[in-house]
Amino acid sequence: MQPNRTVCKFIGKSMAVAAFSVLLLLAGCDNQQKTPPARPLPEVAVMKVQPEQVVLTTELPGRTSPFRVAEIRPQVSGLIQKRLFTEGSDVKAGQVLYQIDSAPFQAALDSATAALGRSQANLLAIRSKAGRLQELLADKAVSQQDCDDAAAGLKQIEADIEYSKAMVKTARINLGYTKITAPISGRIGKSNVTDGALVTAYQPVALATIQQLDPIYVDVPQSTTELLRLRRSLESGYLNRDGTDQDKVGLILDDGTEYPMEGDLKFQDVTVDRTTGTVTLRTVFPNPDTFLLPGMFVRAVVKEGVNEEAILVPQQALSRDPKGNPLVLLVNPEGKVEQRMLTIDRAIGNRWLVSSGLAAGERVIVEGLLRVRPGMPVKTVPFNEKGNSQGAEASPDNSTQKRTDGES
Repeated sequence: MQPNRTVCKFIGKSMAVAAFSVLLLLAGCDNQQKTPPARPLPEVAVMKVQPEQVVLTTELPGRTSPFRVAEIRPQVSGLIQKRLFTEGSDVKAGQVLYQIDSAPFQAALDSATAALGRSQANLLAIRSKAGRLQELLADKAVSQQDCDDAAAGLKQIEADIEYSKAMVKTARINLGYTKITAPISGRIGKSNVTDGALVTAYQPVALATIQQLDPIYVDVPQSTTELLRLRRSLESGYLNRDGTDQDKVGLILDDGTEYPMEGDLKFQDVTVDRTTGTVTLRTVFPNPDTFLLPGMFVRAVVKEGVNEEAILVPQQALSRDPKGNPLVLLVNPEGKVEQRMLTIDRAIGNRWLVSSGLAAGERVIVEGLLRVRPGMPVKTVPFNEKGNSQGAEASPDNSTQKRTDGES
C-alpha cells in the first residue's frame, strides 16, 4: 500500500506542475494579445517660410467728380430766340448753345459806329484850323487865346474819337454775347430755359451745365493716422518706394469689379479736414467711354511701397487664442509642434502679411492643425496650395473642395 500512495503523490504533483505551466503559458499568450501596437505619428502639411517682394496697397473710398465744370449764364439781357443743342449730348468748345435776340445790340453797334464816323469827320477840319492859327500866331495876326482854343478843340475831338471807338467795341462785344457758346468741351445736361424766355446778364440760375468727363477726377480722403503710419514705415525701412510707380492708382467700382484702366495720383491736399481728420488725394482716370459718371462711389487702390522681405502665410494656418491674438503652430528642428504668437499687418489675397513672429526657414503647419498639440512629435509633408499636400491625408479642417480635388 505504501508504494501506491507514493506514486499517487508523485502523479498529483506532476499534474499540478503541468497545470501551472499551462496557466502561465495561457497568461503569456493573453498578455501578448492585449499589447497595443505602436501608434503612427500624426501627419501635417507644412509650409517653409520664404521672404518675398510684395507691393503693398491700401483701398480708400472716394467719389468721382468731373474734370471741368462750366455753368452757362448769359452776359447780356434779352429774349432767348433759339436753343441750339440737344440735351444730354456732347458739345464742343465754341459751339453756339443759345441765341439771344440781337436786334437791340445791333442797333447799339450801328449808333456807336455812326458817332465814331462823325467824330472822325470833324477831326480833319479842326486839325487844319489849329495848324493855320499856329502859323498866324507867329506873324501876330491872331491872338494866343485863339490858338489855345483851337488846340483844346483838337484834343477834345481826338478824345471823342477814342470814346466812340470804345463804344463801338463794347457794342460789338455785347452783340457777340447774344450768341451763347460753350466755353469747354464736354457733355451738357438739361436746359433750364426754353425758347422765348427772358434772361438777365449774369443771373444766378445757370441756363445749362457742361461737364468734361474724360478724363475724370476721383477724390479720396486719407486719414492722418494712415499718413503717419506710412511715413514711419518708410523711415524705418519696412517699406521702400524705389522701383515702384507710385503715381499709378487702381480703381474698384461699387459692384466690386475692377476698372480696366489705371489712373494717376496728381496731388495730396495740404490741409486736414477738421471734421473728419482726413486729407484729400486727387487722382485722374481716363474715361473714354464715359463709363464713370460724376458722383459715383468707388474705391481707389493706392500704392504705399514695396516690402522687400515680406513674410506671408496662408490664412488657414492662422488661429487665435481666447483673447483674439493671432498665432500659428510650427514644427521646430526636433520635429515637435511649437506655438508661436504673431503680429499681423494686413490680409493680401488669401494670405496674411506677418510683421513679426516668424523668421525665414521656419516650418508653419497649414493642414492637420486639429490633430496636433504643442509638444507633440509629428511627421511633415510639403504643403501644396493648389490642392491637397503630397502624402497628407485630408485634415478635418480642410474644405470640401480640396478633398474633392485630392480624391479626383
